[in-house]
Amino acid sequence: MTDAATRPDPAWVEQTAKRLKALYTAVVYDIMDEMALPHQCLDLGIAPLDRSMQVAGPAYTVVAGPDMREREEMPPNTKLADFGVFTQMYEGCVVVVGAAGERQSGIWGELMSNASRARGATGVVIDGGIRDGRLVREVEGLSVFARYTSPIESLRRSRIHDIEVPVSMTGTLTSQVRVNPGDWIFGDEDGVLVIPAEALEEVLAKSEEAKDIEDKVREEVQSGVPVIDVYNKYGRL
Repeated sequence: MTDAATRPDPAWVEQTAKRLKALYTAVVYDIMDEMALPHQCLDLGIAPLDRSMQVAGPAYTVVAGPDMREREEMPPNTKLADFGVFTQMYEGCVVVVGAAGERQSGIWGELMSNASRARGATGVVIDGGIRDGRLVREVEGLSVFARYTSPIESLRRSRIHDIEVPVSMTGTLTSQVRVNPGDWIFGDEDGVLVIPAEALEEVLAKSEEAKDIEDKVREEVQSGVPVIDVYNKYGRL
């Protein structure tokens, strides 16, 4: 679990997120594919509540899943006591919720989104459902990606079980994508990518180089240069 000593520097997180948001998931995916990291795209059903939303930041992981027990039936959990799911969040983090296949209720909602934003979270990515979609979209500074919206309460249907441990999210090219606390999440209207923390700097640098080339390709194509000439010159299209 992250604590005050291990949390990333907020200024670095903000600057890194800004660099990622200047890119787009397609070019970042291409780079990871070239780096033998092709299986880092979450299921394409996990989409932004608004197509203009982008999300970028270190993962703050949450484990959830189907659970029909009443609150009083739950054993004590020191990590989650006193709303620990929120108190451990930090500036610039992206809340990543693995809901273990629950497909009916909204495990997250407007009040939880506001609480997350107040603790510094800039995004929420849920392999499951969210409630209060319209109100969630109005939370300033928070981008939310989910599989579906639902009016159904999660109590007696689904529950948060743990935080800041590796979580499993449904993948596109693989059945599961592992997300470790501190891995970087980058998402836009095309999809959501998981960038392993140890690969972040290389992925960023190479993606920025690739975007610079694509910008030149776009400019020359738009000016009427034959596509074959542009491709032969830059090797990208």
